[in-house]
Amino acid sequence: MIDPQKQQQLEHLIEPLGNAVVAFSGGADSTLLLAVCLRVLGPGHVLAVTADSPTLPRSELKEAAALAAELGAPHLVVPTDELHDADFAGNSPDRCYFCKRELFATLQRIADERGFRYLLLGATADDLGDYRPGLRAATEAGARSPLLDAGFTKAEVRELSRQLGLRTWDKPAAACLSSRVPYGTPITATTLAQVEQAEELLRCGLGFRQVRVRHHGPVARIEVGSDELPRLMEGPIRQWIDVNLKQLGYTYVAVDLEGFRSGSMNEVLEEKSAVRSPNAEESPAVSQERKL
Repeated sequence: MIDPQKQQQLEHLIEPLGNAVVAFSGGADSTLLLAVCLRVLGPGHVLAVTADSPTLPRSELKEAAALAAELGAPHLVVPTDELHDADFAGNSPDRCYFCKRELFATLQRIADERGFRYLLLGATADDLGDYRPGLRAATEAGARSPLLDAGFTKAEVRELSRQLGLRTWDKPAAACLSSRVPYGTPITATTLAQVEQAEELLRCGLGFRQVRVRHHGPVARIEVGSDELPRLMEGPIRQWIDVNLKQLGYTYVAVDLEGFRSGSMNEVLEEKSAVRSPNAEESPAVSQERKL
């Protein structure tokens, strides 16, 4: 059970805002934030906005719309075009910064046009433990993170979501499709579509719950939850995956024996940081990583 005082603290952070635009992905964090905002501020004072781009799986866009309708939230889907931003498409470690910079510029424009005073996002305390340059863009835009400010961890988000009857309480973690591409490899619409199709085959075709297909050029590196690894390695299933992912254009299909872990593409940043000389000048990306 979540301490009632912690829930009250979250509500007290939201109540003085009056109205707000919520960056809404349909994940557990943003769904809880939206639900509490609706409860505290009322539907007429909240607008959920979902950014639609090739980095968002179609299934997640559909799910966000369904969740907003279930919650009774006014919902707006707006197109974003980060693939045409060379800084984003070049896929440096600051990729998420450039994406979120465009997103919050779009949200601010919507807020200004419709008379909303605040921008909110569903960041939590756990997000400070990984490399999250997108948080820097949110901060620069003046966006607020009530869940983070109230000290909520992702586990607490799930628990409060369960208590409030939100079906997202146990929804698997999601991330934009660009997170499947190693830093330095350009991001294209073709690559994103290939990754999306591969993950849909595993998720919808075979019923795997927590799935990532990391795109290493001709190699598809599959991550599933550690509890699902034994099933993934069963002969008929393994063969079906191999055939179908190769039909999507992959030459080799590999399984990550460590299983799913959020932000696994950031491990290369940690390795580079670990071998640096103490007196070496840090890149902006690594410097930001240490701050977060």
